[in-house]
Amino acid sequence: MLEKIKNPTELKKLSLAELPVLTKEIRAKIVETVSKTGGHLASSLGAVELTIALHYCLDTPKDIIIWDVGHQTYAHKLITGRYENFSTLRQLGGISGFPSKDESDYDVFTTGHSSTAISLALGMAAARDIKGAKQKIVAVIGDGSLTGGLCFEALNNTGHLNKDILVILNTNEMSISPSVGALSNYLNKIISKPIYNRFREALQNFVKTRIPLVGSRMFKLAAKFEEVLKGLIIPGIFFEEFGFRYFGPLDGHNLELLINTLNNILSLKGPRILHVVTTKGKGYEPSENFPVQFHSAVPFEIDTGEIKLSTQNENLYSYTEVFSKKITELAQDNKKIVAITAAMPDGTGLYRFAEAFPERFFDVGIAEEHAICFAAGLAKNGLKPIAAIYSTFLQRAYDQIMEAISLQNLPVVLAIDRAGIVGGDGVTHQGIFDIAYLKSIPNFVLMAPKDLGELEAMLEFAVDINKPVAIRYPKTSEQLTKFSLAEKIKLGKSQILREGKDIALIALGSMVKPAMQAASDLAKENIDAAVINARFIKPLDEQLLKDLALRFKMIATLEEGIIDGGFGISILEKINQVCGEKELPKIIHFGLPTEFVTHGTREELLESAGLDKDSIAQKIKVFIKSSVVWQR
Repeated sequence: MLEKIKNPTELKKLSLAELPVLTKEIRAKIVETVSKTGGHLASSLGAVELTIALHYCLDTPKDIIIWDVGHQTYAHKLITGRYENFSTLRQLGGISGFPSKDESDYDVFTTGHSSTAISLALGMAAARDIKGAKQKIVAVIGDGSLTGGLCFEALNNTGHLNKDILVILNTNEMSISPSVGALSNYLNKIISKPIYNRFREALQNFVKTRIPLVGSRMFKLAAKFEEVLKGLIIPGIFFEEFGFRYFGPLDGHNLELLINTLNNILSLKGPRILHVVTTKGKGYEPSENFPVQFHSAVPFEIDTGEIKLSTQNENLYSYTEVFSKKITELAQDNKKIVAITAAMPDGTGLYRFAEAFPERFFDVGIAEEHAICFAAGLAKNGLKPIAAIYSTFLQRAYDQIMEAISLQNLPVVLAIDRAGIVGGDGVTHQGIFDIAYLKSIPNFVLMAPKDLGELEAMLEFAVDINKPVAIRYPKTSEQLTKFSLAEKIKLGKSQILREGKDIALIALGSMVKPAMQAASDLAKENIDAAVINARFIKPLDEQLLKDLALRFKMIATLEEGIIDGGFGISILEKINQVCGEKELPKIIHFGLPTEFVTHGTREELLESAGLDKDSIAQKIKVFIKSSVVWQR
């Protein structure tokens, strides 16, 4: 049935009785594909019926669906013309794991970050009304989206403007990790109010003393009444204060109920919210039982849900794992260390810290702006906060980094995970801009380790120094290394790893290893390359740069970030500054272009950008033999 559906028009030819069969086919296709490619499994499995119901009731793409975050859209892709290419999910040259405006007219926005959908929908609704157009606009959000302040700003403004949009609130008690904060506990807290509990206790006493034979049964009914209060009355009051009409909650897996309700609600006007309750990972038992592990799954065995052996290597450790262990170790002795995550304790490795020091661990929800301001408050009052946030998500807190940390010169440590190329998640998740957007901020120390041992040493350094520090490290695994105590990290000091006379390769972080490999290959062709482990993006090692500029006629800079405004440009500017009137060396920059990088494996994308050892060696040979500077 599924492979015959090329677009939602053909979906509508199916009867309500046939749709449950389609849901099974969709789930089977999603599980089959993600078991090979990896991807966001649990959230997409949970949204299958909701996706079908929306396309069944709407006239897409004329009517608009905007998916918040977008990692729940695999069913959406399958019924909007991408079935035949679905096996290429997240692969180089294949379809994206998120909505992509360049991929389909049914994907209105390219999305990958949380809490944006209502704002986008409101903007489109306002434009629709100005143009006098007729179209229905739906924003689909999750309970995790409601932990982000942007979502509340949009709710407030939508209610104020009284615009005709429908918000679908899909709650499954999960965002990436269990939702946190006052909002997610709101419905439970209301039941603890004194007035409610006086009523509850009076009812309990009444059924026990007056009608003991049926008292137990009566009290079960009272407990059911409590659930009615939580699920029906209170949410409606909450959202109606924003100016929305509230409907639900509904069983998000009951297709007939969803379709009938949607048809009714879509005919209404003004701001509306339909609340559906779904099961994350629905239809695949391992994913239902372990939704966090299957949020962003690596390839797995379908029968058992176990990670495929080809992805495992006991001798390899990820930077996230080493960060996790080291920061927990440091906190044993330093009671001032506290840790902060924005709904990613597992992804950032802070789950280990949370288990060891629950009173010093804070998960603030999907609210990076708040996480940074919160960290500033902790630091101002004498603690040492370490905020672990993915590079792509740290972008959301740029102003807070500037105003709350830098301007106040507070000793907050930013552990920037997934810096550089991250692979399959694609354009919205590649962490390639952090060097450029952080290096211009005053007071910050910016660092990048060449290996796992150096990451541990940098964490020790960052905890000890009384300044704002950011450490960026990649999404990759490698052999565990030990840091040499003879090369203790000093502020702004680089490390010479290999002496040479023809060209100096100044490499940052993850680029040190391919630089060393390229130097070895160049040596076979009588090109003697020195290799410097920069360690610091800011401050730079001025004395070493001056020495290199005097010794070498050619210098190469290597970084896993955009070239424009990046590390290499800082090297160029600093050499210009320290050399004065002296003749400057020719400089070649290796890095990423200033554009959004597509999805594919990390290795494929680095090679396509010329950041693998073979490409580096080849371009350096051309650079040395040419009388003009190689143009990137």
